Amino acid sequence: MKPESGHWLEQEGWARASTFAFFLEYQLPFFNLCTSVEVGPTLTRCRDNGASFFLAAWYACLRAANETEPFRHRVRDGRVWVHDELFVGTTVLRDDETFGFCYLPSAGSFAEFARGADAILSEFRRGERVFDALSDRDDLLHGSVIPWVDFTSMSHARRLPIPDSVPKLAMGKYTQRDGGVRMPVSVEVHHAVVDGLHVGRFLERLQALLMDPDWIV
Repeated sequence: MKPESGHWLEQEGWARASTFAFFLEYQLPFFNLCTSVEVGPTLTRCRDNGASFFLAAWYACLRAANETEPFRHRVRDGRVWVHDELFVGTTVLRDDETFGFCYLPSAGSFAEFARGADAILSEFRRGERVFDALSDRDDLLHGSVIPWVDFTSMSHARRLPIPDSVPKLAMGKYTQRDGGVRMPVSVEVHHAVVDGLHVGRFLERLQALLMDPDWIV
């Protein structure tokens, strides 16, 4: 992975300064929203182009998160660090039905992202390290994939009281309904740096990318 880059947020005059300070004192400051998104156009495009829907979905999530600035905010020592770019760490099922964490870097295009991810996934599945957790990095999204369940709620395992402000995303089983193909998405974020408005903007951008997948080439 590339070394992280970013800058400290100037909090004097920041509109959310009081909100940040308020939720910074919470022991459990995360909140979770679950919804579903339409994935029919992206699923069709992947099938037509021989592309991986798994990778396409993560590329769209990563792109939407990078374009929604609060998703790049991290709490550090009572201040806010703004990352320039995020990558994603996702669960990946292994042949023996165990899972591990695999890290996929951001890229300027889906084709570039998929090429890099294919190489990483191939090496990952051949390796023996199951839980190679990057505990020293927070310039990422924590991702889970649960393709067997069309879930309506979600919670994540935690190690308290270790500081953590990384957004956590989960995707579930897509199903035919309401005249389309819907997939559940869970978004869990630290309320000191992300509000419901920002989650809404992230989901709007994600849905737009999934509805118009011309980026899959």
